[in-house]
Amino acid sequence: MTEPRFLQIHFLAPYAAALLNRDDSGLAKRLPYGGSLRTRISSQCLKRHWRLADDPHSLHRIAGSDLAYRSRDTIDRKVFGDWSQAHDVAVLKPIREAMLTAIYGDKGVDKKSRQTLLLGAVEVDYLEAEAKRLVIDAAGDPKTSAELAKVWHKAHKANLKALSEGAKLPGGLTGALFGRMVTSDPKANIEAPVHVAHAFTVHAEESESDYFIAADDLARDEDMGADTIQETELTSGLYYGYVVVDLRGLIDNLGGDADLAGEVLHNLIYLIAEVSPGAKLGSTAPYSRASFMLVEAGDRQPRSLAEAFREKCAANTSMAIGKLAEHLASLDAAYATGEDRRVMTLSNADIPGAERGSLAELASFARGRAAKEAEPAA
Repeated sequence: MTEPRFLQIHFLAPYAAALLNRDDSGLAKRLPYGGSLRTRISSQCLKRHWRLADDPHSLHRIAGSDLAYRSRDTIDRKVFGDWSQAHDVAVLKPIREAMLTAIYGDKGVDKKSRQTLLLGAVEVDYLEAEAKRLVIDAAGDPKTSAELAKVWHKAHKANLKALSEGAKLPGGLTGALFGRMVTSDPKANIEAPVHVAHAFTVHAEESESDYFIAADDLARDEDMGADTIQETELTSGLYYGYVVVDLRGLIDNLGGDADLAGEVLHNLIYLIAEVSPGAKLGSTAPYSRASFMLVEAGDRQPRSLAEAFREKCAANTSMAIGKLAEHLASLDAAYATGEDRRVMTLSNADIPGAERGSLAELASFARGRAAKEAEPAA
C-alpha cells in the first residue's frame, strides 16, 4: 500500500424542502452540469459552517488550536477593545489609523475599502499589545502619539507576516486549514491544504416557489386577508460533495504537529458528515446527515468522482452510490492508483476496494493517515 499524501473525502447528503445556499437574488444557487441545471452549495458556504460549528467535534475544541477572526473590523473590535475607552480619542486616532493602513492597505481607514481579512489570535494579541504600548509611550500627548504611530507604520507596513513570526498558527486553525489571501501583503498568504468543491445535486434541480403568509393574531373580523404575503424558493436534493486534504501541507501549516493534524482530520470527518449548511433554519429545519461517505488515502493526484453524475441520476441514494461505484471501478481499471479506502453507507452497495465501517471508524482512519504521512521515509 502506498504512503498517503492526500486524503480524499466524498459524500452524498440528502435534503428536502430547504434553501441551503442563496444567491444575490435570494434564490438557491445553481450549476449547469451535463445538460441539466443542478442545485448547488458553494464551497464557501460549506467551509463556513464546518469552521463555525458549535458541535462536540468543533475544530476549536481541539487542544492546541487557536482562534482566528475573519472581518473588516478586527482592529476596532478586537485590538482596540474595552481598554481603549479609558484613553483620549485624539491619542488613539493616529495609532488606530496606522494599524488599519498597515494591515488593510493604504485605504484601510475607510471600512468599505478594507479586505475582509483573516487574522489569527496571535496576530491580534500582538497588535493589541503594540497599541497599548504606543498609547502608554504617548503619555496623553496627541502629537507624540502621531509621531510614534508614523514610526510604527513604517516598520510594519506590508509586513503582516512579521506580526506572528515564529508562531505555530499565525492565521489560527482556520488559516491553517482553509488558507489566507492578503492582497496588501502576499508574504502573509497561507496556502490552503484543505480543498473543497461546490456540492451539487446528482439529479436535475427539484424546486418550488413557496407561497406563505403571516397572520395577525389580533386582527378583528373586519380585517380581511393576510397581514403579510411572501414567496420563497424551496429545493430538495441528494448532493455529491468532495473534499481533498493535502496531508503534508496540513502538517506543515500546523508547525509539523502530526498529532494536531490527526485530531483536525478526525473532527473534520464528523463535521462533513453531520453539520448541515442552510438558511431559513426556523421554517425548514434543514438538518440532515450524509447517507454515504468514502475516504481515500493515497499518493497520486486527487480526482473528483463528479463525472459519475454528469448524466443525471435518480434522486435515490442506492442508485447514486451504484453510479459512483461503477465510475470508480472504471478509474481503477484505467489508472490503478491503489488508494486505501474506507466507506460508510446506509446502502448495501459495495465500493471497489473499500472496507466498510462506521463514521467513528472513518474518523479514526483519517486521524491515522496524518501520523503515517509524518513518518520518516524508509
